[in-house]
Amino acid sequence: MIFLAVDDEHLQLSKLVAAIKEAAPDNEIHNFRNPLEALEFAQTQIIDVAFLDIEMGGLSGIELAKKLKEINPLINIIFVTGYTEYALDAVTMHASGYLTKPVTSEKIKMELEDLRFQIPHHAPDKLIRVQCFGDFEVYYNEEPVKFARSKTKEMFAYLIDRQGAMVTMSELSKLLFNEDKSSYVRNLVADLTKTMKDLHIEKVITKRFNGIGVNTEYIDCDYYDYLNNEAYAVKKYRGEFLNQYEWAKSLKNKHFRKRS
Repeated sequence: MIFLAVDDEHLQLSKLVAAIKEAAPDNEIHNFRNPLEALEFAQTQIIDVAFLDIEMGGLSGIELAKKLKEINPLINIIFVTGYTEYALDAVTMHASGYLTKPVTSEKIKMELEDLRFQIPHHAPDKLIRVQCFGDFEVYYNEEPVKFARSKTKEMFAYLIDRQGAMVTMSELSKLLFNEDKSSYVRNLVADLTKTMKDLHIEKVITKRFNGIGVNTEYIDCDYYDYLNNEAYAVKKYRGEFLNQYEWAKSLKNKHFRKRS
């Protein structure tokens, strides 16, 4: 799971993060003292659960929750406060939970066991997580994968879009360079292979004579989940697909015109 923790008081935020770590170890936690920075971060990631202090300067927890729900209607909001008079606001916001300070790991465990929105659980054999909605990003152990060349990353984005279909060097040349640069594309393929090998996830790539593809069995991808009618992915798609690549614009119209 990916957690968001927001409290403008340093000590309270530290205590909250520590309690979350104790209640749900081995999960990803992003913490912010500035609610506007938290909101900006939430525009780039799928947040499963957001722990929000209610009384904050600049943007209250209630206001932040509304904006987070605009980005992701299926986000679980758990309000954290030292006061009880905000309980009605939490109900109105359809929050998943409401915690009073001091926050403990036991309280957090109880809330996580009764979340309003189910968090998608992916099969353990998924080796990487790929984000296609918005900017294209690839994550291994929830850390961004670093590609030596930007064209290698772009090539991988196209392979993801092809959903396991084999792609020739000639097709990749036309896509990436609008001319025949098959020899250079082979260098990109070698670069991609090395990147995956260094992470010990070579199985993500499938290669045959003069062709390359991806093994979708090992890839956790929002676009693939969308095609499978996963509720969270359908809700997450907001008209943005592989934003940084010009060639993806026509593909977006083809892929999403029936549902968007």
